[in-house]
Amino acid sequence: VQLQASGGGLVQAGGSLRLSCAASGRTASEYAMGWFRQAPGKDRKFVAAISGSAGITVYADSMNGRFSISRDNAKNEVSLQMNSLSPEDTAVYYCAAGPSIAVVSSSPTNWGQGTQVTVSS
Repeated sequence: VQLQASGGGLVQAGGSLRLSCAASGRTASEYAMGWFRQAPGKDRKFVAAISGSAGITVYADSMNGRFSISRDNAKNEVSLQMNSLSPEDTAVYYCAAGPSIAVVSSSPTNWGQGTQVTVSS
């Protein structure tokens, strides 16, 4: 499955952004999908994931309910709604996919290119 992320940009603290990831490939809707982020000088970290069909979601504890992941299998698209953004959320956000939610949240098998999110104070 190929992944194409979009929706990053510059936003002020307290604002919102919505990231999208378009998946292509015959079995894209069967994949669990997720988001990771990598801040400057730091390791890439898990943000959120959603299963392929049942819509089960998991989040990193640090998201504190501010982020919401969803998917539209008819469009082969996954979105990440990010609210109450702070400068600490500044990072490159990567879309990822894997055969299960357990895999995609730990060691994804497929990665998309990153999209930059910058939150100004």
